[in-house]
Amino acid sequence: MRVWKQWTDECRTTRKSGSGPRNVTSARDDRHLVRMARTDRTASSRQLAALWSIATGVSLCASSIRRRLLQCGLRARTPLYRIPLTHDHRRLRLQWANQHRDWRADWQHVVFSDESRFNLWYHDGRIRVRRYAGERHLPECIIERHSGRTPGVMVWGAIAYHRRSQLLRIVGNLNSNRYIREVLQPEAVPFLQSLPGAVFQQDNARPHTARIVKSFFAAQQVQLLPWPACSPDMSPIEHVWDVIGRRLARDPRPVASADELWGPHIKSYKFFHHIKSVTRGLKKGLQTSGPKAPTKTRDSEQLQV
Repeated sequence: MRVWKQWTDECRTTRKSGSGPRNVTSARDDRHLVRMARTDRTASSRQLAALWSIATGVSLCASSIRRRLLQCGLRARTPLYRIPLTHDHRRLRLQWANQHRDWRADWQHVVFSDESRFNLWYHDGRIRVRRYAGERHLPECIIERHSGRTPGVMVWGAIAYHRRSQLLRIVGNLNSNRYIREVLQPEAVPFLQSLPGAVFQQDNARPHTARIVKSFFAAQQVQLLPWPACSPDMSPIEHVWDVIGRRLARDPRPVASADELWGPHIKSYKFFHHIKSVTRGLKKGLQTSGPKAPTKTRDSEQLQV
């Protein structure tokens, strides 16, 4: 009846501008609240409410703080995690990116390889950072953490411009001897030999850089692409792991064991290539190799316990 009367009397159904309950905070208060949230990006709305009460002597509930910050464009989001980078890491990343920024057709000959772990259960953590759109890579919005092993399935794979290798499951710890015996000999080298002029990329993990592995590459005449340390974000195969991890996170089917995770979930995945993203990765490398360079780790996106 109220809406009908409003329509017959005023020819409108919407609320008048400025009607309704007034905001508890003024525009000046909102600016102060935004400054508080930006000072400590990880502070929860309850923590901000407590700080607000101490600073102003006025109580403000957590839900009101969330609404004000949302109105100002600050939304609580999952932080970007990174591996801590030293000055030498940043210098080598920048040097490598500058050396390869003008490559074009050369990328079609590069085979990118890597291992990744996928765990049984997904957990995105409870820490959020308040940021504006486009601020994901700000140092204040990044939380550093070292990557660590958790129970799950480790896989190895490689992608070329128009082709892909088979996904291999790696059970247990991967050392240099197992890397040669279970990865390089049965899959990686035959895959490289099927691609004329192929250049092999791998990261600087110890099993990859051991003396016995270097000797094996020399004997097989495998050409290697030098790779800067702590730079998973510059490899296009990371996008493959990210897509698989997101797909597994959305999969409603329960998983009770690592074998079950490998069989119908990971092994059956249509492993595809993302080499065209390497140019974007190089641009990111040039942008993020400065004093506060963020390096994304796939642990922040993949399945975790």
